[in-house]
Amino acid sequence: MTAVTEARPSEPGPVGTRQRRLGGAEFLNQLLDAGSFRSWDRPVPAPPGADPAYLADLARARDRSGADESVLTGQGTLDGQPVAVLASEFAFLGGSIGRSAAERIVAAIEEAGRRRLPLVAAPASGGTRMQEGTLAFLQMVRITEALTAYKRLGLPYLAYLRHPTTGGVFASWGSLGHVTVAEPGGLFGFLGPKVYAGLTGQEFPEGIQRSEHLFAHGTVDAVLDPRGFRSLAAEVVGILAGRGSWIDAGSPLVTDNSSGDVSAWDSVLRTRDTGRPGLAELLDGGFGRLVRLRGTGRGAASASTAVVLAELEGRPVVVVGQDRAAQRAGSVLDAAGLAQARRGMRLAEKLGLPLVTVVDTPGAELSARAEESAIAGGIADCIAGMLGLTVPSVAVLLGEGTGGGALALAAARRTVAAENAWLAPLPPEGASIIVHGDTSLAAELSGRQRIGARALLEDGAVDEVVGEGEGFIKRLAEAASRQIAAQL
Repeated sequence: MTAVTEARPSEPGPVGTRQRRLGGAEFLNQLLDAGSFRSWDRPVPAPPGADPAYLADLARARDRSGADESVLTGQGTLDGQPVAVLASEFAFLGGSIGRSAAERIVAAIEEAGRRRLPLVAAPASGGTRMQEGTLAFLQMVRITEALTAYKRLGLPYLAYLRHPTTGGVFASWGSLGHVTVAEPGGLFGFLGPKVYAGLTGQEFPEGIQRSEHLFAHGTVDAVLDPRGFRSLAAEVVGILAGRGSWIDAGSPLVTDNSSGDVSAWDSVLRTRDTGRPGLAELLDGGFGRLVRLRGTGRGAASASTAVVLAELEGRPVVVVGQDRAAQRAGSVLDAAGLAQARRGMRLAEKLGLPLVTVVDTPGAELSARAEESAIAGGIADCIAGMLGLTVPSVAVLLGEGTGGGALALAAARRTVAAENAWLAPLPPEGASIIVHGDTSLAAELSGRQRIGARALLEDGAVDEVVGEGEGFIKRLAEAASRQIAAQL
């Protein structure tokens, strides 16, 4: 049975309902294996030029929180896998970031890179420390620079947003995770509601900055309590731990168990059958552990397209797949879906993982909204993004392959096709309208256009065709493995 970790919202109850806030040390104790944490923190000197009032604030913060600064850093193990960690201590001046806290964060990020450890950050902060002014504000740039260099090493960065995370922290290291999860009922936003009300004289709309709302809009991948986040983080780290293994290459053109020769039109009809296996069945039957991500991370989400961190024959990969069932149910392949696909492509490139795309769509959205959201540009960006990848890539033609929406995920280095999959500039009925003025010759035209998998193989557009006999979903995934292995 495939182990699946879904990036789903937890059951937090009414919006704003949360468990007791955990301190930084308490959170790390829950996240890491018992007794495994080892601190990297060194004593913090007094800020240069600090006035007596600020020094008194710092002394009270140390007494109240039991911590010497607003962040704790170190390393431990997560289900036996070593990880680097940094966690805010909100009880220390609201988790605010001054120069000393920033030094500690940057040092931890750099140490994680030197040790080549995955990095898990758990901010809970109001942002910049006002007592230190602009110099503290500029530390967000330093932290972002350190994280960018760390991620350039191909190492994973996971962010768990704890209540509250706002201001410069949310606008820097809180929003740069490869995977981002938020605490249930938490407050997360660019501008805190108290400051907004004070500056504008109006109350900020209730719920806009809550974790559940951010999940609905694709800003975070999941809403989970600390225990749920631990499970998801362990899955991510566990999947990535399999980087070293792979299978032998060897790429037959046509896999056996064919269901027999069929016409292109027969294939079109078969791929439109509601009982035909789709993305969900391919993920469940062809891959190992899965962590499903959500949205673009930048305020948009679409059920039409999935981004999944997965195991394929023991090797970590990123899967970007079109969910035909969701599209047929009304979640059209829109600009947000294409933006999610680009997020998956960037994730594969940044982590140095092979990319598997799954093409199965009746076509991109056709509407005024689609035109206004520049859907054609979104398709072009996907094609260009795939062509620019330096990691191995394989496209799996699973079923329907209509128009630019299909082409957006088809520009891989290698292509595997299910026996009845097809790829065409328009659905055959649309092509018939253009050529003949009506849909009556759709079946004939589909053959002449050579849209079927075997014709694509003969024409050099596909590298391998998998027959749709018994167990073809598993064999389709194995074919994708072979095609990626041939690129390594």
